[in-house]
Amino acid sequence: MPHRHLERHRTGRIGWLRAAVLGANDGIVSTSSLVLGVAAAKASHANVLVAGVAGLVAGAMSMAAGEYVSVHSQADTEQAEIERERAELKDDPKGERQELAAIYTSRGLDASLARQVADQLTAHDALGAHARDELGITEALRARPVQAALASAASFAAGAILPLAVTALSPPQVLIPVVAGTSLAFLALLGGVAARAGGASVLKGAIRVTFWSALAMAVTAAVGKLFGTAV
Repeated sequence: MPHRHLERHRTGRIGWLRAAVLGANDGIVSTSSLVLGVAAAKASHANVLVAGVAGLVAGAMSMAAGEYVSVHSQADTEQAEIERERAELKDDPKGERQELAAIYTSRGLDASLARQVADQLTAHDALGAHARDELGITEALRARPVQAALASAASFAAGAILPLAVTALSPPQVLIPVVAGTSLAFLALLGGVAARAGGASVLKGAIRVTFWSALAMAVTAAVGKLFGTAV
């Protein structure tokens, strides 16, 4: 029996990795920015904590709902295209086989070999061959709404807990610099880990996340300071 060489590729991680990184990053940035904004407005330590907890719950639910709706739309589109391809295979199997052969020819196979490949793949799994090679839909990259929603909600909550815990433990007089500093450190670590998991540059990933997150925190703190002073 021939030995099958199995390889693990990073593309299989794209669906959950994107949702998890987005959720955790948003959890840290949103919660720390909210805490900094409320703290800059001269709110009490208790009120800052309440705002942070409310932000965690609301953000996790919002991320889950938004991710589910977004990814479900993608899944619906994929399913509609597959059903359309199924109907075309039923109505014109010969034409669809020729279309598949033309795809392989455009990728570099000679016409005779392309027809052989199309015939064999059609006999094995015609719909799967068209979904993969004509529509670009593969099992590893197919949209999974529930998985994406759960990953987003859980990762947002996990990210939000970090600045919230720091807020609870920090003395009120140093709350702003401590929350800002630790949150940026968490974000830099997250950016590096995400880049590493995706096969990209760790340094670039960390810098990119940290820069934009620092900007978001600064703007939110400035708004809180402005309205706190105005009141």
